[in-house]
Amino acid sequence: MKSPFHLPPDIKGSVAPTLVTERLTLRHVRPSDIHYFEETHADPEVMRFVGGAVSREDAWRRAMTGAGFWGVLGIGLWAVEQQADGETIGHVGFFDFQRDMEPSIAGEPEMGWIFSPKAQGKGYASEAGRAALKWFDATVGPLSVPAIIDLENTPSMKLAERLGFERQADATYRDAQIGFFRRPAK
Repeated sequence: MKSPFHLPPDIKGSVAPTLVTERLTLRHVRPSDIHYFEETHADPEVMRFVGGAVSREDAWRRAMTGAGFWGVLGIGLWAVEQQADGETIGHVGFFDFQRDMEPSIAGEPEMGWIFSPKAQGKGYASEAGRAALKWFDATVGPLSVPAIIDLENTPSMKLAERLGFERQADATYRDAQIGFFRRPAK
């Protein structure tokens, strides 16, 4: 197993850097984001591809885990907010969950995203994903980035391809087949 992903100490931060796009602000998680995380993570349709709906407590725990990656690895979760009204509509980021899967991606900066139903189909996930990858390329440098996606999650697979990820042979995660994508180093 690979050792965990590490950025040089001089570029680690305890909070997510703020990124601004045409319509969105990607920023560190705030306590007020509990409403977004609770609502989105309780939605069975949104969560059907990522383990199923979870409680408010577990949704917040996931948010805190993603936010906490910034201080340890220099990568992590951004809350995605609409500039027009300040509403949190999704989250995107890079993680190293040390997943027990084949092929192993432990030690690599895996990318993931989830958006609320009202934000889907409007190009927000593409916009946020491009901003996150631009930051990654400029800050971390030339590394490939894996992503795993449920085999039935066609919209997420299409998003991955729009973001430059290439489909690989399926992986095995938790004794099931899962779509495996990789964005080549830029």
